[in-house]
Amino acid sequence: MSSHERARGPRKAPVDAARRAAYDVLHEVGSADAYANLALSQIQRSHELSVRDAGFCTEVVNGTLRYRGLLDAVIAEASGRPIDKLDPRVLDVLRMGTYQLLLMDTDAYAAVDTSVNLVRSVAGEAPAGLVNAVLRKVSTRTDQQWLKKLSAQQPGSDEQLALEFSHPTWIVSALRDALGPKRADQLPALLAANNQPPSVTLAARPGLSTADDLLAAGASPGRWSPYAAVAPRGPVGSFPPVRDRRAGVQDEGSQLVTAALAHAEVEGADTTWVDLCAGPGGKVALLSALGALRGASTVGVELHPHRAELIVNSVSRVPGFAGVVVGDSRQPPIRPGVDRVLLDVPCTGLGVVRRRPELRWRRTPSDVPALKKLQTQLLTAALDLVRPGGVVAYVTCSPHIAETELVVSSVVRRRDDVVVEDSRGLFPGVTDLGDGPNVRLWPHLHGTDGMFFSLMRRR
Repeated sequence: MSSHERARGPRKAPVDAARRAAYDVLHEVGSADAYANLALSQIQRSHELSVRDAGFCTEVVNGTLRYRGLLDAVIAEASGRPIDKLDPRVLDVLRMGTYQLLLMDTDAYAAVDTSVNLVRSVAGEAPAGLVNAVLRKVSTRTDQQWLKKLSAQQPGSDEQLALEFSHPTWIVSALRDALGPKRADQLPALLAANNQPPSVTLAARPGLSTADDLLAAGASPGRWSPYAAVAPRGPVGSFPPVRDRRAGVQDEGSQLVTAALAHAEVEGADTTWVDLCAGPGGKVALLSALGALRGASTVGVELHPHRAELIVNSVSRVPGFAGVVVGDSRQPPIRPGVDRVLLDVPCTGLGVVRRRPELRWRRTPSDVPALKKLQTQLLTAALDLVRPGGVVAYVTCSPHIAETELVVSSVVRRRDDVVVEDSRGLFPGVTDLGDGPNVRLWPHLHGTDGMFFSLMRRR
C-alpha cells in the first residue's frame, strides 16, 4: 500500500497529488471530450508524479472510465438520487472513490478520507458530507454484493451483462450480433476482455529492424505477427527502437491486417500501393516497409494537413514510403490504376474500447448511420482507384455488423466488377478465424483489438 493510501492526516490535509491528477484527467475527459491517454500524459507531467504515483493515477483514471456504468449504478443506489442530479465535479470524485473501494485493493478509510479532501478542493466544503456518507455506504458491500443487489434483469440478458461488465446495453447487443449464433456463448468472455488493459505492442519495421532486434533490446515475444513484440515496462518513447523510429507502437491485430493485404496474390505489375486513410501512421509504416521488400512504393492519403505532417515525421525513414497526399479519400487525389489499397475506415471504434475506455460512453447508436454512409463512400472510392486484378482491404476496428459485413455487401451488390475473396489464408498460424470469407480478430480469442478484414479483388 502506498503512502498516499495509508496517510490519514487532519481533516483538511493537503490533497493527494496522484488522486488530484486523476481527477483532473477525468474532468478533461468529461468536460472537454479529451482523449484519456493524451490527457493522462500531459497532466501527469504537469503534476510531476513519481513513477509509483503515475501508475496509481493511471489505474484510477482508466478503471473509473472503464467501469463507469457499474460505478454510476452503485452511486445512484447509495446516494438515493439520479446521477444526472449530482454536480459533475462531485460525481467524478464519487466515481474515483467507488472504484477504489470496490475494484482496487485500497483501504476503505484512505479511499473515503482522500475523496473528501479532494471534493473540498474542487467543489468546496458543501458536498464533503455527501461524499463521506455515500462512500461509507458504498464500502459496506463488495462489488459482487452490489451487483447482486442491483441486478434485476434475467441472467445472461444484454441488460444484466451491461451492468456486470460495465458496457452500454446497445454495445452489448451489437457485440452479440457480431459474434453470431455460433459464438454467442463467448459474449461474457469478450466483455471481460474489453475490461482488461492491453499490453503495449510494437511493430518492427522491415528494413530498419526485426522482431528479434526488439527482443534483444528488452521486449517480449508477440503472439501472432512476425513483426510484433510486447514493449517492456516504462515510457515506450524511450525504448531505443521506438525512439530511433525503427519500430512503432501498433496493436498486433493492426499488424496482421496490414500484412494480410501485403501478402495477397496480385498478378502483373505490383509497384503502387496506397493507404487511403493513413492517420495516425502505423499501418502505412508497416505497409511501406513490406512493399519495399517487393519493389513497391506506398503513398498515404490523409484529410487533415497537420495529421499528414505528423505521419511524414514519424514514417519518413521507412523504406518504400513515398509520402502523404492531403485530400478527401472519397475523391482520392491519386490517379486510378493502383495495385493495392488499404482502407482502414473511420468507425465507432467498438473494437478498441479496452484501449480507449472512455469511448464506450461517448459513442451512441445514432453515430452508426453516418459512419456507415462514410464507409460506403470510401469503399466505393477505393474500388474505383484499384486496377483490374488489384486488391482492396476493407478494415475496421469495430465489430458492428452495420460497419462491417453490411458495408461490404451493400457496395459489392451494386457492382459486377468486384469479388470478395476468402482471406483466412492470409493470416497464417492464427486460429479461430471463423467460417470466412471475411476475418474477425477478437480481444478474447486473439488478444488483439477487435478487427474486421475483407479482401476484395477488382475484375
